[in-house]
Amino acid sequence: MSVKFAPDEAEIERRVEALLFAAAGPLSATEMASRLPEGADVGRAIATLRARYEGRGVELDCVADRWRFRTAADLSFLMTETREEPRRLSKAALETLAIIAYHQPVTRAEIESVRGVSISRGTLDLLLEMGFVRLRGRRRTPGRPVTYATADRFLEHFSLASLYDLPGAAEMKAAGLLDLSLPVGFEVPDPSRAGPDEEDAIEPGEAPEFAQDFVGD
Repeated sequence: MSVKFAPDEAEIERRVEALLFAAAGPLSATEMASRLPEGADVGRAIATLRARYEGRGVELDCVADRWRFRTAADLSFLMTETREEPRRLSKAALETLAIIAYHQPVTRAEIESVRGVSISRGTLDLLLEMGFVRLRGRRRTPGRPVTYATADRFLEHFSLASLYDLPGAAEMKAAGLLDLSLPVGFEVPDPSRAGPDEEDAIEPGEAPEFAQDFVGD
């Protein structure tokens, strides 16, 4: 006849520790007792474990009469992850960016003429803030409007070595991205087409005023 020996306190403590470690959520003393030999002193095991883990990187914590292991509060900074969420461009911003890429240097009025609708005050502001667009200069025409051009960030984002790597009209038509009727003046951009005789440089610190409104058009 075999004799079964009840686990001692150290063994009960080990089992409680294992249950808490493997549990998907906090456990009550009753839930732990249901998996232990009858008469096991769960309260004593918890008290011993709590004292043992006090001040360690992982501590035994009670939440609504349920127990769990958690990272020590003063070490929570180690678990913090900072991520930069990519900002999504609205359809209007993408259309504006495409017009600037293919018609640069271009003024706001020219962008609106090609696009056929007015630009939200926040659209150009957003493109400038994200680094896709830069201020090119001021036209030597009445009103001296600011002109816009793409920045290096635009080339990096779209993996282009230069503006000459942008798809041409024939390529985009073949891909079904363009209708047969193209806007007047549509062409593959020539970054050098606007010389000093056409524009004056933007003065340091000078910038057009836009509202901080980044809601899509």
